[in-house]
Amino acid sequence: MQPNCVLMHAFSLIEQQQMTMTKLIHLLCFATLPYLELSKPHWGFYGHGLINRIAVYLLPPEMSLFYRKHQEYVEAHATDPDKRRYAVAEEGPRHYIDLDHYGPDCIPPVNWNEAVKQFGEDTLNAHGIVPWHIERMRHRLTAAFLAHDINAILKNSAEIGHYIADAHVPLHTSSNHNGQYTNQRGIHGFWESRVPELLAEKQYDFIIGRATYLKDPSAFIWNRILESAAAVDSVLTFERMLTDSFPETLKYAFENRNGKTIKQYSASFTRAYDQKLNGMVERRMRASIFAVASFWYTAWVDAGQPELNKMDEVPENKDDVHYGKWLNQIWQSGMRMIGREE
Repeated sequence: MQPNCVLMHAFSLIEQQQMTMTKLIHLLCFATLPYLELSKPHWGFYGHGLINRIAVYLLPPEMSLFYRKHQEYVEAHATDPDKRRYAVAEEGPRHYIDLDHYGPDCIPPVNWNEAVKQFGEDTLNAHGIVPWHIERMRHRLTAAFLAHDINAILKNSAEIGHYIADAHVPLHTSSNHNGQYTNQRGIHGFWESRVPELLAEKQYDFIIGRATYLKDPSAFIWNRILESAAAVDSVLTFERMLTDSFPETLKYAFENRNGKTIKQYSASFTRAYDQKLNGMVERRMRASIFAVASFWYTAWVDAGQPELNKMDEVPENKDDVHYGKWLNQIWQSGMRMIGREE
């Protein structure tokens, strides 16, 4: 991948796809219910945890025993970066990149310093820095392996998994990140939360090959981002086509969630959308799982393949514990997300 402009049409090959009174009453009922984007988007808390959990099984034997021992941690803490978005202003841009901001024929340089020189740090942060932040996280994870710091290994493993998964979500590469410019508000949570929550464990195939060493991790993640960008049009177009053919009363359904009755995309509409996308959500989840495991593996190899099972267990730092509790309190308090909401 060239550090300057890359023709965006090069990745277009990646994701080709081809009133009665009763109804009025139903529609009025829907209009008065809160619209919910499945609580918190970004693959949903369910999706991020699932991706990290399955990634553990792709690791080689020298790593798998250690990660399986701490599997609950990397699954549970996969969502920490999302929780930080409610407390830390700098967190938001780490989850996305608006490639369309840079024009149809060009992307920013792969190298962070070159990108800053060309566009300025303020512009980059305004439109998302997820690919560069993944590289920062990879270096942190490698350093944690080198230091034999179990707590840092687990923390950085869980969190880099989150950012890698975000890079595989098409709408994380578009300024129209929630369909707000095309009258499709809510599509973000629909694609990456509702669809996998309904279908992933029942229908998706997560038998995936082993993690591999990434000779050029930066190029790898940029290619995955370009794949995501190539899929944006399909994500939006097929939802619009399906909406035009679905009666309003069948598109949504009432659902009990956390003790509240909410308006939700119906199971029939969700399945129809998944079929329209020809399994796109499943493919992106599988690609995410493989990428997460491969980044973990690459960081471990680059650190000299330390013997993980001989590292001494260290109690979690008290400051980290308090910070984690504080994040949970902020997230559960009902405060609004800082910066871009999705």
